[in-house]
Amino acid sequence: MRQYSDVPVSCNVTSYFVDRNLELGRGNRTALIHPGGTTTYAELAALTNRIGNVLLDSGVRPGRRVVLALADGVEFVATWYAAQKIGAVTAEVYTFLPVKDFAYYLAYTEADVVIVDAETLPRMRAAAQAGGRDVRLLVVGDASFDALVAAASPSLEAAATTRDDVAIWKFTTGSTGAPKACVHPTRTPLLSFHCYARGVLDIDADDVVLAVPKLFFGYARDLAALYPFGVGGAGIVFPERSTPELLFELIERHRPTILVNVPTMMNAMITYAEEHSKPDLSSLRLCTSAGEALPAALCERWDAMFGVPVLDGIGSSEAYHIYVSNRLTDIRPGSLGTPVPGYTARVTDADRNPLPDNEIGHLEITGPTAALGYHGEPEKSAQTYFGDTVRSADLFSRDADGAFHYRGRADDLLKVGGVWVAPSEIEHCLIGHPDVLECAVIGYQAEGLTLPRAYVVLRAGADASPDALAQWVKTRLSPHKYPRDVRLVAELPKTGSGKLDRRALREGTA
Repeated sequence: MRQYSDVPVSCNVTSYFVDRNLELGRGNRTALIHPGGTTTYAELAALTNRIGNVLLDSGVRPGRRVVLALADGVEFVATWYAAQKIGAVTAEVYTFLPVKDFAYYLAYTEADVVIVDAETLPRMRAAAQAGGRDVRLLVVGDASFDALVAAASPSLEAAATTRDDVAIWKFTTGSTGAPKACVHPTRTPLLSFHCYARGVLDIDADDVVLAVPKLFFGYARDLAALYPFGVGGAGIVFPERSTPELLFELIERHRPTILVNVPTMMNAMITYAEEHSKPDLSSLRLCTSAGEALPAALCERWDAMFGVPVLDGIGSSEAYHIYVSNRLTDIRPGSLGTPVPGYTARVTDADRNPLPDNEIGHLEITGPTAALGYHGEPEKSAQTYFGDTVRSADLFSRDADGAFHYRGRADDLLKVGGVWVAPSEIEHCLIGHPDVLECAVIGYQAEGLTLPRAYVVLRAGADASPDALAQWVKTRLSPHKYPRDVRLVAELPKTGSGKLDRRALREGTA
């Protein structure tokens, strides 16, 4: 089991994931593939150093937060590593947020410097003005910033950070309130790399990683621009929004070996392939899935269409990255698999007592990458963190073979007819209907009772009726679980990381 002691006391994230490649003679290897071509490790290291010197000249000091609101590209990766190299703390936010959300992040992080792109600049500037924040905005792609970078030295000594120094803020999704920062020390990404990327994915120097989510989402950033660098592999970065058509084009052009995916996009890619010619995904040796539940029916449809093994797993900002996952040698559709090497997991009741197999409770994960806590939230931290153990707000069960199954969030559960019902169970049933593309289930009140309501997106040309869909569930699950109200919609609301925005459905803001 990986322990803190496996990481040297003197430790810098950029030194390990970027500079070490030059020390090992990998300077000419490709680190990043992007619309402009390729960037070698030597080129990335030089750009990182130049930006790091610009950040120092801009007043950034060790331990201070640097907010990144950038479109994906080489500059995003180099800027992130530049902040890490000088000992600053990185915090990334989604570039398409409204002004009020940017204002929240500026106040919460108390950042002195924010790095933005031209498209994000007006909203970030308005957010700074609205909050009365004296923030320096560095604009990637702007002539003045580019001139500063070009004039800066390509040499930079890494800050003398230790494995216990705070390095990364990973934000929660904010599904149950305002996003909170999970505070992670320098050792965390190194340990996660060894436990998950090496221990489960067996990532190596020949791997090329393409991520569906954007880099502000740690799941994507780590897998595309951190873990490959630990072995001299490469990541693919692109600024556009992910679409099935673009992803198939990138796969054909760059022949990645690992696709970092989410169930919603897997569904969209299958549908696109059904409606067009079947793409060649033979370069892929595996696909990861995380971020939301992957129904067994969808996993089986993916396998039938593409034949690329899917390693479904679950992680969280609280524990940094994936901690339970399927394996290439043991894929169980509908389950999340077993704990990643270095972690242990158990399902517990409200008093943190272990529950027997097949009973639903809270997941507790123990491992070397638990965050130090939530920034500025001592009470919430005390409810979630118990030393190296993280208590999840999500519900799970474990089967007799030791595999874990996602059962939804505790606040998503519906009490129908006196019995608790997990919306995810109904959703997984509905997604198995041949006419259903996407669906989401929430509760609603009728005559004082809580009943399930399903929002369903049909496939193009499909004509299933609400009654037929309700009947489909009624004949496959316990009768009390079927949705009493089925609504056909054109699309479902999503968060910036591509997850279903269930709160928007509940609040009627979708």
